[in-house]
Amino acid sequence: MQRRQFVQTIAAGSALGSLGLMAGCASVGGSGPHVVVVGGGYGGATAAKYLRLFSEGKVRVTLIEPNPAFISCPISNLVIQGSKTLADITTPYDGLEKNHGVKIVRDMVASIDPEKRSVKLASGADLAYDRLIVSPGIDFMWNTLPGMAKPGAQDKVLHAWKAGAQTVALRKQLEAMPDGGVYALSIPLAPYRCPPGPYERACMVANYFKKAKPKSKVVIFDANDDIQSKKGLFMKAWKEHYDGMIEYRPKHKVVDVDAATNTLKFEFNDDFKAGVANVVPDMRAGEIAVKTGLATANGRWCEVDFLTFESKAHKHIHVLGDAIQIAPAMPKSGHMANQHGKTCAAAVVSLLMGQEPPALPIYANTCYSFVTDEDVVHVSSVHRYDAEKKTMLTVPGSGGVSAAASELEGRYALAWAKNIWADTLA
Repeated sequence: MQRRQFVQTIAAGSALGSLGLMAGCASVGGSGPHVVVVGGGYGGATAAKYLRLFSEGKVRVTLIEPNPAFISCPISNLVIQGSKTLADITTPYDGLEKNHGVKIVRDMVASIDPEKRSVKLASGADLAYDRLIVSPGIDFMWNTLPGMAKPGAQDKVLHAWKAGAQTVALRKQLEAMPDGGVYALSIPLAPYRCPPGPYERACMVANYFKKAKPKSKVVIFDANDDIQSKKGLFMKAWKEHYDGMIEYRPKHKVVDVDAATNTLKFEFNDDFKAGVANVVPDMRAGEIAVKTGLATANGRWCEVDFLTFESKAHKHIHVLGDAIQIAPAMPKSGHMANQHGKTCAAAVVSLLMGQEPPALPIYANTCYSFVTDEDVVHVSSVHRYDAEKKTMLTVPGSGGVSAAASELEGRYALAWAKNIWADTLA
């Protein structure tokens, strides 16, 4: 967000006190407009925090999140590699409540009623809202892999694409695999969460093998025609650090999995049996978004107004993060979701006051990828709202990729992670 927009938003928040509770606002205890945020990931947690900041505490914010702590997908591949633990990428939600007055409700959302502007929780309680922000992340399209519906299949063949228990479980599978075994990683067709993430994971697994299981191998089965991000940098790293250990096979779309034998089945290629099979399925917006009718793009992704992130399906509901139908060249990433959260918070504060939202949102994105346990590469971009096309477009000449992998970028990557966790949750 530019400084002028930030100042305008803060000024709008100050004026909120003199306006008082707007007509038609929900009354859920206390005073002031009430915004409910569903999902405490990079998008939702950031939005909750900045709603309080931009309104100077005059907007009441309730964050609905079932987990006691936030676990970061960025840096999680280092847990699989072994140089980080799950504790290193975990941050409690306490700071949002203690430092900013966000009310945190440990629960799941059972349903949303857009007409009544209410949210029903799994516990049975109802919450009314003036504005609702839904940041549900992604869910997997398991129906595209029939074998994964069998009992126990999803506990044996892991995705580990939502950081947490499966991250640790995949590490344990790699540790248990005999030296000389093959780790197979399947990548779905784009768009998916974190475009460079699978290629970083391949590097991190190979890095572990190089130290502990030098006879083992990594095979990448990519449903896409080519590497989706940082192609030259990844290929260089594979050649320099893991020559003969990483094999990349494009145009290999997995259509089924036999979990009992760790066998991947492809649309046009021969079956492949692995020592450890790591299958990342096709993705869509989180279940609550689909259930509420927010996923208007092929039933998978949520179309939004990029000026406010208001849903194109339902008024007064805003959707953030990986769940949205992305603009051209906009990645589904943690940093981008953080940017969504701030932009949406500024817009919602303005809308609650009956004012126009900031007219020129600008998002920045940086994504770091570890290629060894110390060397890192990055890709960055800047996106600006185009009022005529009503979408976000990349700013010409902005962003770019690393010239080469380096330890210095490794230090930048870890500093970036600490800073964005603090910006989201502290």
